[in-house]
Amino acid sequence: MEQRIRLKIRPEIVICLFLILASGVVYLQVWNHDFVGYDDDGYVFENVRVQKGLTLDNAIWAFKTTQKSNWHPLTWLSHMLDVELFGLQPGRHHMTSVFFHILNSQLLFGIFSKMTGRVWQSGFVAAMFALHPLHVESVAWVSERKDVLAMFFWTLTLWSYARYVEQPRIKRYLPVVGLFALGLIAKPMLVTLPFVLLLLDFWPLSRIQFNGSNQDSVISGRRSSMGWLILEKTPLFILTLGSCFITFFAQAKGGAVGSSAIHPFPVKVANAFFSYLKYIQKMIWPDHLAVLYPHPGVIPVWQLTAAMVLLIGISFVAIRYLKQLPWLGVGWFWYLGTLVPVIGLVQVGVQGLADRYTYIPLTGLFIIIAWGVPKLMSGWRYRTIAISGICVVLFPILMATAWIQASYWQNSQKLFRHALDVTTDNYVIHNNLGFELAEIGRVDEAIKHYREAVRINPDFEIAYINLGKALLLQGKVDESIRFNQALLKIKPDYAGVHHNLGLVLLHKGEAEQAIFHFQEALRINNDYAEVYNSLGAARLSQGQIKQAISCFRQALRIKPDFYAAQENLSKLENLMKTDPKVKLKFN
Repeated sequence: MEQRIRLKIRPEIVICLFLILASGVVYLQVWNHDFVGYDDDGYVFENVRVQKGLTLDNAIWAFKTTQKSNWHPLTWLSHMLDVELFGLQPGRHHMTSVFFHILNSQLLFGIFSKMTGRVWQSGFVAAMFALHPLHVESVAWVSERKDVLAMFFWTLTLWSYARYVEQPRIKRYLPVVGLFALGLIAKPMLVTLPFVLLLLDFWPLSRIQFNGSNQDSVISGRRSSMGWLILEKTPLFILTLGSCFITFFAQAKGGAVGSSAIHPFPVKVANAFFSYLKYIQKMIWPDHLAVLYPHPGVIPVWQLTAAMVLLIGISFVAIRYLKQLPWLGVGWFWYLGTLVPVIGLVQVGVQGLADRYTYIPLTGLFIIIAWGVPKLMSGWRYRTIAISGICVVLFPILMATAWIQASYWQNSQKLFRHALDVTTDNYVIHNNLGFELAEIGRVDEAIKHYREAVRINPDFEIAYINLGKALLLQGKVDESIRFNQALLKIKPDYAGVHHNLGLVLLHKGEAEQAIFHFQEALRINNDYAEVYNSLGAARLSQGQIKQAISCFRQALRIKPDFYAAQENLSKLENLMKTDPKVKLKFN
């Protein structure tokens, strides 16, 4: 009698392998990508601390610094470790982020499968997370290491919390607190996680039970009152408050928080409503994705009204059917809540929205789709075949779209040119592309982009500064001087332009006039480290050694990691120990 051996492959293994292989197809290309000239310089290849790798001194600095207008020491340590292991080879830095992204998708699948017992729905959520083009920015941009790192600790916190719910004990609760704390010091956007845990308490963990709801739960936890569940999370809320305070301080100190004079609060509120819908639209139809979307300013009344009505309407439905469709409420409020820190009510930067902000929030919408579509098709005879067919078509499309989007991150020029192709009035990217072109000697093209930047935004100081420098690169010293002088007649309070003019005059040998403009720049902005460094060089050119030393030290007091000032001060101190008459070239 012939015996047949049937090999049964567990669906969990199939899903995990798919997540790895599909993500690899999309992201292995980043091995050949460069760093980009948008934050990667400050985070890695021009950061003196990071370039030295992982040392005790650098680790201490990581916990003390608010550089890049954030306090995220774990992110700094991650970049330092990469340099320690791989040097400044960009491909390997990129692959670290890819590794975390793949790991995050696996963890997301594991935790939802554990909590709900629904393997295929959990696999769908994880696959959408792994392959959606909106997540490319978080993975393909080295500077966004904080996203993949924070998500890693987010999912580990959820996993630990699920274990705690099974057997509520202090020793099982401590890892929840510890992992949450690690996530916060990777990226403070995780402050909403305690609220998400309250959502998960309702569904799928069933810690709050309503008749006829929460059928998906496979973790048996003790039913508790809402008051107790909130009290239980007190340590997490304390960490959230502390992180919010530190983050606001760091961003205000770094000048990242936009003033109400630039965007009045009603404009911020309108953009917040608009952005919620814009992210949903980009999730459904991910086209025209860019590294930076200019702030839209005033939103048309009809668009704002439509956005408010739709968001409030969906929220009402989610609450109305909370018992019957718990996954709808949990997914929807996961999405709304986790976007709050970055939705723009406190404006950070010049963008109106950003793809990277969706890395955690979109999971809520993926939950709604994963449980909602089977519910809608519950009466269909061939439901399983139909859903399988949708996935067979959907995932290759997402992979192809994500692959194309990741290819734009190959280098700075390709990234910025694509952004200009798919956005309008993007003055920041015009300036950035101009800078990249000037760096490779294509100054004429750079000047065109600088002029376009200031045409779009006449108050964009850095573009004026770069335009003046570009004229100097062309050898047009006198024209650069006239340009900066004319600009100061219109905008006399531009500290950067005073600094720029001073540098040109110093280059020309007119130290006295240069010093005047450096002092004017400091009058406008007394915490301008670069100006102190330039003033020190000007003082030194006049033989005023003590004053020069004082300027270099002041620059380092403001900006302790200012490499040029460190080098100048070191040269000068060594000079004084040997022969004060020896002349050195200063930066």
